[in-house]
Amino acid sequence: MNHRVVITGMGIVSPLGSNVDDAYANAIAGFNAIEVLEEMETAVKVGARVRDFDALKYQTKMEVRRQDLFSQYAVYASKEAFIDSGLEGNIDPVDLGVIMGTGMGGMQTFARDLNRAFEGGYAKIPPMFIPMIIPNMAAGNVAIALNAKGHCSCVTTACSAATNSIGDAFRMIKYGDAKAMVAGGTEAGLNPYTLAGFNALTALSKTEDPNTASRPFDETRNGFVLGEGAGALILEELDHALARGAHIYAELVGYGSTCDAHHITAPSGEGAVRAMNQALKEAKINAADVDYINAHGTSTPLNDQFETRAIKEVFGEDAYKVSISSTKSMHGHALGGTGGIEAILSVKTINEGIIPPTINLTNPDPECDLDYTANVSKERDVSIAMSNSLGFGGHNAILVFRKYGE
Repeated sequence: MNHRVVITGMGIVSPLGSNVDDAYANAIAGFNAIEVLEEMETAVKVGARVRDFDALKYQTKMEVRRQDLFSQYAVYASKEAFIDSGLEGNIDPVDLGVIMGTGMGGMQTFARDLNRAFEGGYAKIPPMFIPMIIPNMAAGNVAIALNAKGHCSCVTTACSAATNSIGDAFRMIKYGDAKAMVAGGTEAGLNPYTLAGFNALTALSKTEDPNTASRPFDETRNGFVLGEGAGALILEELDHALARGAHIYAELVGYGSTCDAHHITAPSGEGAVRAMNQALKEAKINAADVDYINAHGTSTPLNDQFETRAIKEVFGEDAYKVSISSTKSMHGHALGGTGGIEAILSVKTINEGIIPPTINLTNPDPECDLDYTANVSKERDVSIAMSNSLGFGGHNAILVFRKYGE
């Protein structure tokens, strides 16, 4: 038996805000959260950092000291989503699972303690170094915080990690292996090592003006802007949600996951086509039924062009009718956390009927000629939204959400 899966809670930590309503309000306002990183002694000077975050809202000082920032973000977002869902006291802990993705894990701890070792020798590495840097600890700490005793795992598919996590959690509920899942992704990688590493790959924008650094689908785009944050969704089996009178934000109806098997950083486009088609097939809808796509849209020359080609191949002439935007133009690229943030913005778009813009799109690339909602949000009734994530290693992950009851 295939069970229907709905979203009953959402929580976010992002440069656009650390609650869902604020983050979405800033997104549709076209707020640019990218700023100059004054303290970074690297060639790259801009990034998108979380501004209004207080880990102590949900954790003790001892818990915070024992967790890297990426894990703190995950716990905060997951607690917000769990409270929002009303699940506390309304589910057997063994029926609640966690899948929390990340691209790199505890990079803040890694950078800090690596510097300690350089300065004072390896004896300066503290006892909590390993538990704070390993990628699965976000999922583990979320499970502890929520008393979730079901399946618990971590997906590390780079920029697709959060989207794969949500999709894998969707399948667990669909096939009867859980009643509810906390799913999403988290990342906190704004440090000199990460910036220098991505810069060495020539992946980051070297534009020093934070107001124009991230410009997806623009002819002058020259790389992505590193961001951070977390997005967590409560996925729940429909009958379980209805039995307790839960508020339902949307229904998750399709998931596609493929690999390019082509190149470690450059996309092929072909894999994204198959992933979108997989998600549409599972959702039992035609491409023409999709109203909005939250594109991966990194602002790198190759990604934006290949993603546009993939959308055209899947949607045909309907590609010119669907509303598309890259919210990374505002909140940057949070790597393993970004799919969670963008899934939440996609669901909110279904609820509110306002398409977030792609800001800084002033010189459209002739190869990128679709409706990217340039610079200004627009009203549109959205019944079906697609969220795309394409990661290093050739990972492609696609989610399709439907307005509940339609």
